[in-house]
Amino acid sequence: MVHPAQGQMVQDLAAGGELGAPPSRYVLREKDRPVAAAGAVQAAQRELAAIPTIDVSRLAAESGDDVVDDGGEAAKLRSALQSWGLFAVTGHGMPEPFLDEILAATREFFHLPPEEKERYSNVVAAADADGVGAGGERFQPEGYGIDRVDTDEQILDWCDRLYLQVQPEEERRLEFWPEHPAALRGLLEEYTRRSEQVFRRVLAATARSLGFGEEFFGDKVGEKVTTYARFTYYPPCPRPELVYGLKPHTDNSVLTVLLLDKHVGGLQLLKDGRWLDIPVLTNELLVVAGDEIEIMSNGVFMAPVHRVVTSERERMSVVMFYQPEPHKELAPSEELVGEERPAMYKKLKAKAFGDGFWDAFAAGERTIDFLKVKVEHQQQQPEAAAAAAVSTSA
Repeated sequence: MVHPAQGQMVQDLAAGGELGAPPSRYVLREKDRPVAAAGAVQAAQRELAAIPTIDVSRLAAESGDDVVDDGGEAAKLRSALQSWGLFAVTGHGMPEPFLDEILAATREFFHLPPEEKERYSNVVAAADADGVGAGGERFQPEGYGIDRVDTDEQILDWCDRLYLQVQPEEERRLEFWPEHPAALRGLLEEYTRRSEQVFRRVLAATARSLGFGEEFFGDKVGEKVTTYARFTYYPPCPRPELVYGLKPHTDNSVLTVLLLDKHVGGLQLLKDGRWLDIPVLTNELLVVAGDEIEIMSNGVFMAPVHRVVTSERERMSVVMFYQPEPHKELAPSEELVGEERPAMYKKLKAKAFGDGFWDAFAAGERTIDFLKVKVEHQQQQPEAAAAAAVSTSA
């Protein structure tokens, strides 16, 4: 059975502009509130992250490419992943009007009448052991709605989302793919194809930056990666300082590719104990390291903790999560394990890790911590970890 709060869309709550404050289900404990979330004075006090930028057109994707990287961009990539865990991407080959169309179609979907969007609800009829409807309902990740609600005490995020599996193609559940706006399906098809090219190019370059062949990580994730697209709508909020648009988390992915709202910021990164604003991007994408690359690299690359804060303006994003094939083993790469750097994570199937993500996210925990994947060792300093990785891969 689903929790009663599962069916309440945030956009419906915010509609009409008469809401003086968020309902109590969304209000954070005082110690957790993003106190500098909104307002001109508060915004001036926020710190903008000087995130690195990588030109992926300079990262040769495979043998035979006519693009030659002189080593500078690959070195920047490694530094970006180790220092920030994310970076802006240029040279991705997607025209700005194309990206604008995707965001416009996203906005158009979320502004459809509620009854049209509810055709794709992530609350579906429950079935008994024989597959026959049992008269109840259950949450499942794909479709339109809010994220999973487990308890009365769970503080909810100020967002609605449409969550779809886009790869492998034969596993798409098209009953959750909106028919309106008419352009959305075609745009998503094309963006899926182009976004994977960015993912593959960055993944290959990440391997080369550690001194390995370009298929080092590619072989570990497989040819048919599991890919999910998340379209997220953050409605205007009357008291942004009281809520999260999206709670602090790390991503269930090897890498995540984000197309962010070009006009309204809100994504924040936790770095050195401080929350920093990710700048509004125009034609750039954002790539974020996920939990799976942290495990596979044995902690050489760390998945950054990030969150979304709200404002009095609506905001949208389109996010692609790239995950290993479900049957693949998720474990530290043997080449990155040694006496100076023992295995920092336990081995488990990619599917088990992915399944655990929804339990962890609902509980407000990292999947790595929730599933107790981390092996407790005396922690190395980041500089020592990086040096160990170089010596191991040399």
